[in-house]
Amino acid sequence: MSFFELFLIAVGLSMDCFAVSLSFGAQKKLQRNDILKFTFFFALFQALMPLIGWLAGSAMKVHLAEIDHWIAFGILTLIGLKMIYESFKSEDEKRTVDIREWKILLALSFATSIDALMTGISFGFVKVNIFLAAVVIGLVTFLNSLFGAFVGERSIHISPRWAEIIGGLVLIGIGAKIVLEHMAII
Repeated sequence: MSFFELFLIAVGLSMDCFAVSLSFGAQKKLQRNDILKFTFFFALFQALMPLIGWLAGSAMKVHLAEIDHWIAFGILTLIGLKMIYESFKSEDEKRTVDIREWKILLALSFATSIDALMTGISFGFVKVNIFLAAVVIGLVTFLNSLFGAFVGERSIHISPRWAEIIGGLVLIGIGAKIVLEHMAII
């Protein structure tokens, strides 16, 4: 596999993280350290999952391929619905989905990297330097997530309420896309 092909795969895998980063950045509540933390975790999970997938090999592919899309869909939908629900609460009763919470950060990092796990399994069937692939995927994800957060942060046209609604819908949409792709509908 050429470096260019690997780079394109990395860009594709990082787009979910870009979209999530964009929506959280638009909420304008995060400090630079918060942004660096969640972009690091997105990149770390995106880099580790292909390694895990590659190690799991073809025997696990059959079992994971049957449920991986439902796991990702479930996690992303629950977080997305919580974001939408929270957007309708008054400011006094509002407790928004906060990516600074460890359980939210880890759930999003895992859910957005399921496709990287499956990509890693597929790497077991082609000639690829898995360590180079992991580094490229992690680095591209980090940069793409950082870019998404800063674009969202600088957006002046999205209110925090709409950012939460859009972010929730994006997460649900990503989950639905994963399911539809695995069902070969799109």
